[in-house]
Amino acid sequence: MKRRSPPKKSSFPYLLAGSSMLMLVGVMVDVRDVLRPAVPPSSLCAEIVQPQSVLPRDKLALLLNVPERDSKDTIRSIISEPYCRLPTIEIRAGVTAEREAYPLAFDPQTWFVVLYEGNEYAGYDFVFNP
Repeated sequence: MKRRSPPKKSSFPYLLAGSSMLMLVGVMVDVRDVLRPAVPPSSLCAEIVQPQSVLPRDKLALLLNVPERDSKDTIRSIISEPYCRLPTIEIRAGVTAEREAYPLAFDPQTWFVVLYEGNEYAGYDFVFNP
């Protein structure tokens, strides 16, 4: 007579539980905060202009539709004083660009940065966790 061996215990439930715990930790912890120390937003600014300035969602929607090379006055008609001015940079050879930053009203950890070359609107960027 052939002897039957007892059924082997499956390790699948343990594997499932362990990977679920790892996923839960991954969802709850923002690795960017662990790897990069917090920088005060004002340390990025060359000059604080209006500390109470924020950019609401409706103004952001209008700004995203302004074509590049439109006048600075067009941008100013939509938004007023920025939170701060960032240091000037040179994106194209020989052209100095000015940058102004606006924290988003609905997400203050995200800034909308407007780029000007002279009196022309040259584009925008988003800065996350400045």
